Amino acid sequence: MTPVFTSWSQGAWAALDILLVAVLVYQVLVMIRGTRAAPMLAGLVVVGTIFYLARMGELTTLNWVVSRVLPYVVFALIVVFQSEIRHLLADLGRRLSFLGGTSAESDSYDDIVLAANLFSQHQTGALIVIERRIGLRTHIESGVPLDARLSYDLLATIFRPSAPLHDGAVIVQKDRIAAAACFLPLSMNPLLSTQLGTRHRAGIGITEETDAIAVIVSEETGAISLAIGGAIERDLSVEHLRERLGSELRRYMAPVTLPTPIALNGDEESAADADLPETASPRSKHPGTDSELRP
Repeated sequence: MTPVFTSWSQGAWAALDILLVAVLVYQVLVMIRGTRAAPMLAGLVVVGTIFYLARMGELTTLNWVVSRVLPYVVFALIVVFQSEIRHLLADLGRRLSFLGGTSAESDSYDDIVLAANLFSQHQTGALIVIERRIGLRTHIESGVPLDARLSYDLLATIFRPSAPLHDGAVIVQKDRIAAAACFLPLSMNPLLSTQLGTRHRAGIGITEETDAIAVIVSEETGAISLAIGGAIERDLSVEHLRERLGSELRRYMAPVTLPTPIALNGDEESAADADLPETASPRSKHPGTDSELRP
């Protein structure tokens, strides 16, 4: 009985070992799929194959080069793939933190949904970043600190075209706006559409480096987009945006009544425009602003 039990135990550990390696390789491939690391990894496979053939054959000079270069390859890989490694470790930590339990927060992000609806109707460019588990202190310090309660009115005021803080991103921490006019890293993903301008690339870039969520409203078309994990979902409806935010933040977001624009004609429209705040007017084009780039 003892040899049989020992053999079964060794087989189980071997199967577990193979399973863990397979899961690790799969997760790494999923993380680098669609990023600039994928073609670089394919190039590394080709170089590794050449090194292996050099070892198997009698290529003295190439073997000498491989033996001198190989010890530094590990450090070179860390430098080349530093962004992907950081993102992989951050995602792993986020998953482990989620398994340990989620905090019961009662704050709601309906103000962001309402503000996105306003910006979409009037084609006002906006970029709102929601911080999750990975801190955004570096990016907060690049902007104007506010530390104000998150509200629809404040968002509408910040992204008003004539406001001094309308360029750049707003960073939200829980139920507070930490800062406005923040600078974000631009995504260098070559697979992104050429129709995406600076605002969209900044929203994608921050989600590539952290687990943040970016809500983006196009200044050109008024389309609402959502960037998560380096991927972007475009042309979302307001209801879909609410569902996606609730799903990603893992909380129920009750539907609210959205304001409906009323079409006016003639003198009534002129009088209404005079009474409306500037947040309700279409965004004017200013040279040098962070506007969308046309293809």
